[in-house]
Amino acid sequence: MENQNTQQKIQNLLAEKAIVKQKIYDNTLEVFGLIKEVLKEIEEDFNDKLKGYDKRVKLEYNDRGKYEAELKVAGDLLIFSMHTNVFEFDRDHSIWKLSYVADNVLNSYCGIINIYNFLADSFKYNRLEDLGYLIGRIFVNREYHYFVEGKRQMGFLYNNFGSAVIDKKSLRAIIETAIMYALEFDLLVPPYDVVKIASVVQLNTKIENAKLQTGKRLGFRFNSDDVLEEKEQ
Repeated sequence: MENQNTQQKIQNLLAEKAIVKQKIYDNTLEVFGLIKEVLKEIEEDFNDKLKGYDKRVKLEYNDRGKYEAELKVAGDLLIFSMHTNVFEFDRDHSIWKLSYVADNVLNSYCGIINIYNFLADSFKYNRLEDLGYLIGRIFVNREYHYFVEGKRQMGFLYNNFGSAVIDKKSLRAIIETAIMYALEFDLLVPPYDVVKIASVVQLNTKIENAKLQTGKRLGFRFNSDDVLEEKEQ
């Protein structure tokens, strides 16, 4: 009898939770496909507007494969990366305060698309120790409801989750906000004591270790405190 109960529980989990997770994966992959379309459109639109300026100041879209895409914006690089797994939020997350989630726990499961900001030169010159930053992440559930968690203006209100359905218009707004954040997030001079010593190998090979790594902020960590702190500013 106990064995039959266990088998029934396994069957129920496969029939419910596993199927929902597959649906979320399909939705997230579909949304990622829309992101690629929007990135290409943004590239074309802004390059038309930038004609007559310095030819080095332009946008360049690059499809990096099924789960990654990038948009080079002058000296910045935005990398969009879809995670192949589906996640649930921890019990302390603000999402659980919404009736949409509290009434049906399956609504809480989401796919994630991360948005990273790197310096374009980090890849151009193969500076392997350079730093990149997670500036936002898009959560998509089984019903295409979504919200965005991120730094400053990248942080959307959780209250939209359960009513807002993701589409190309909303994705364009998210991506353009990410571009604005990257352009306004300036590269700071590293502290003198951090870079005052360099070895011959570092300079001759042009491979920078932690003491010479380049990033817009040193010691950056993306966490929930950052999200709340930045959204209040």
